[in-house]
Amino acid sequence: MIELVGVRKSFGKLEVLKDITLGVAKGSVVALIGPSGSGKSTLLRSINLLTVPDQGFIRVGEQALDFTGGHRLPGDRELAAFRARTGMVFQNFNLFPHMSVEENVMSGPVTVLRMPKAEARLLAHGLLAKVGLADKAAAQPDKLSGGQRQRVAIARALAMKPEVMLFDEATSALDPELVGEVLAVIRSLAAEGMTMLLVTHEMAFARDVADRVVFMRDGCVVEEGPARQMIEAPSQPATRAFLSHFHNGLGPS
Repeated sequence: MIELVGVRKSFGKLEVLKDITLGVAKGSVVALIGPSGSGKSTLLRSINLLTVPDQGFIRVGEQALDFTGGHRLPGDRELAAFRARTGMVFQNFNLFPHMSVEENVMSGPVTVLRMPKAEARLLAHGLLAKVGLADKAAAQPDKLSGGQRQRVAIARALAMKPEVMLFDEATSALDPELVGEVLAVIRSLAAEGMTMLLVTHEMAFARDVADRVVFMRDGCVVEEGPARQMIEAPSQPATRAFLSHFHNGLGPS
């Protein structure tokens, strides 16, 4: 469902992504782990072209873009169609503060997909129920907890009916007691067969929910493999050193 070949990205003299090749099968969950500054978020943003690669090939579903000849964006219509295939959830929610919860979820289908408002409202209410917020449709984002706002952000991304979901540290801005409610929604999406690529520091969650784990460092993929093997018995010293900081919190599976 997602295919990356030879993806590179530099900011000035700093090469953030160094020849990344990666695949995500349809219906699978892949977790990206690694230290801060390893390129995980840039990689995620490159998939839906919030960051434009300098080089490489990117395919989502049946639609592909080739940046081999240098970085360039497609036309607005092609770009919108490409981005519509991916739902992106950021660490800081990015909700529209002047809109109600319902309006936030409706906004994409109405403005981008040209969906009638009545249909979009029904869709929004169904998705809010799905993430456990059926009673918050009329609320303003500033009246919600961080965990509730992140669940609204997930519902808003799902409203565009994406083929894949991308999560960029979706729980890192949350208080510890709120992390579980967001992870529960992601877990339910995985059970439904949603294709997902997620950047996370929740190692027990990655072990138990992801199919594969990819460890990145310094803009490179150092190691990847089945989730349990990667979290519990990685082969590369760099992966073992990184995971040694988390093993006390992994607990039994």
